[in-house]
Amino acid sequence: MTPLLTVRDLQAFYGQSHVLHGVNLDVQQGEVVSLIGRNGAGKTTTLKRIMGVLPPPRGHNGGSVTLDGQDITRLNSNAVARRGVAWVPEERAILGNLSVRENLELPPLRPGGWDLNRAYDAFPVLRERAHHPGTKLSGGEQQMLAMLRVLRGAPRLLLLDEPSEGLAPVIVQAIGRMLDDLKAQGLAIVLVEQNLSFAARLADRHYVMVDGRIVDEVPREQVRERRRDLLHHLSV
Repeated sequence: MTPLLTVRDLQAFYGQSHVLHGVNLDVQQGEVVSLIGRNGAGKTTTLKRIMGVLPPPRGHNGGSVTLDGQDITRLNSNAVARRGVAWVPEERAILGNLSVRENLELPPLRPGGWDLNRAYDAFPVLRERAHHPGTKLSGGEQQMLAMLRVLRGAPRLLLLDEPSEGLAPVIVQAIGRMLDDLKAQGLAIVLVEQNLSFAARLADRHYVMVDGRIVDEVPREQVRERRRDLLHHLSV
């Protein structure tokens, strides 16, 4: 089966610093794949290259990103989003001066996207906070809002960067349940996550990153027996 997302020999630079060294990964339709590794391993940079936030390096073979058989390597982030890729960055990037409702209504509603009622049904606390500005929300509420906002666009692929970081366990569980539902509905997800328990519950496969390279691939059924090794790659 042809993967929905194919990444081959992906390279990235920040100035003169070479930070991605030939990253390869695949994501099937409806599959959840995690990227795990220590801070600075290149996980977020990989998402930025896929999304077009970080452009390919000039004068260098920067590798390729293919979505559903079409090359999107050199598209900017707006064009990638129009192809059906959504990105929720670690900093969430909600508009703090706008209310919850305004944040949700700002992105265009595409066919199959989540309207306000569906969004509020997923996280009822946001219905109660509908007229509160983003700056008055807790970290968990901001994460909920950031995720719901991109679902208005009916994406085919969701890129999530550390969705559980710093959140209370009850919020993490709620986000996990929603991601389970999205997966069941056929949405493919690339999950960058430091919380191995959270990632292991959701992901079908885990790519281990070290110093800008994929060094291992661990299927779901091997996580328990390889837990110590995976935790080693997550430790400081």
